[in-house]
Amino acid sequence: MDSATQMAADGLQAFGMIGTVLWTMLRIGAMLMAMPLIGSRAVPARVRALLASVLAIALSPLLPPVPEWTGFDAATVLTIARELAIGVSIGFVLRLVFEAGAMAGELVAQGTGLAFAQMSDPLRGGSSGVIGQWFYLLFGLLFFTANGHLALISLVVDSYKALPIGAALPDVQGFLGIAPNFLLQVFRGALTLALPLTVAMLAINLAFGVLARAAPALNPIQLGLPVALLLGLFLLTVLAGEMGPPVQRLFDAAFEAADSVTR
Repeated sequence: MDSATQMAADGLQAFGMIGTVLWTMLRIGAMLMAMPLIGSRAVPARVRALLASVLAIALSPLLPPVPEWTGFDAATVLTIARELAIGVSIGFVLRLVFEAGAMAGELVAQGTGLAFAQMSDPLRGGSSGVIGQWFYLLFGLLFFTANGHLALISLVVDSYKALPIGAALPDVQGFLGIAPNFLLQVFRGALTLALPLTVAMLAINLAFGVLARAAPALNPIQLGLPVALLLGLFLLTVLAGEMGPPVQRLFDAAFEAADSVTR
């Protein structure tokens, strides 16, 4: 084989590798754009693109072969749309769990009198309560502590094996069947996290209300807010140490729902 033929063969092989990486980046990049923390505005788009390219380069040798490039015909456009839809679905399912944490934080803030503490939220966009942001970040710490990022990469690899690039979408009945139960688990998880502290703060407010009726000269209303605030912060520290198991159950439910997207 002469040098010109060797260079042409190497060029075709290089273009094939680039095409494989680009096809793999579609699903991974869409997932990173939709998932929490990494897909937020706080992470620049260049960082997300770099992370998607690194993951695609690392995972592409382990995945089934990609379809050959035939130009921008109807089949190629549908395949690209299919890959983007799968990635967005996986990332959005995981985002719902983090939104459950933010919802629990907002419910706790209403009970402790911290609902007025609003500030800019770069992770979710706009402004939200401080307690909601604290719960959101705590969910993120628990996610990485429990090696959720490694489980997510394993889930992506399994999704490529169950639904290779270019394959037809599976029957959505499985995902539609598990989606209502997953949404119920998300709302139930948010209420479960917020209920103990909310009930405790309700009992404290009722106690100060009874004291205000029994001894109005003591003016307990002025003491109610600072006492409720201090007790609420103390109960938050206690709750933080007990959030591991319920949050882990929410993550397990999210991974099960995300796995059903490609089954």
